[in-house]
Amino acid sequence: MLPLTAVVVQSDPECAAALAASLLHHFHTVRIAGSLEEVRAAIPRHRAEFVIVDLELVGVAEIEELRRDFASLSIVCTHRLPDEKLWTSALAAGALDCCHASDVRSIVLAAMRNAQASRPGAA
Repeated sequence: MLPLTAVVVQSDPECAAALAASLLHHFHTVRIAGSLEEVRAAIPRHRAEFVIVDLELVGVAEIEELRRDFASLSIVCTHRLPDEKLWTSALAAGALDCCHASDVRSIVLAAMRNAQASRPGAA
């Protein structure tokens, strides 16, 4: 079962809106945040379990902070051109994956893999 609420923060507002609209097919609620501060406020307010963050707006250090401050939060990073170093850094910081923002399928698959792994009794 996928998380119920997702928060999207992207550097491009049009991209954020398109991604949020696509994710509504997979999540009960999708919220858009305009900054890291808005993400931090939205997580407890909306009981968000899943966040999609643009690495052009939120750095790897902030991903580590989000994971530390919200231990049960699942994070997928997006970037226009994620290279291997950026992808590895994002995963090391606690992200589930680093995808292109238009790759909704990969974003949802990362959430599904994490949800299945988090279930009690999952192997």
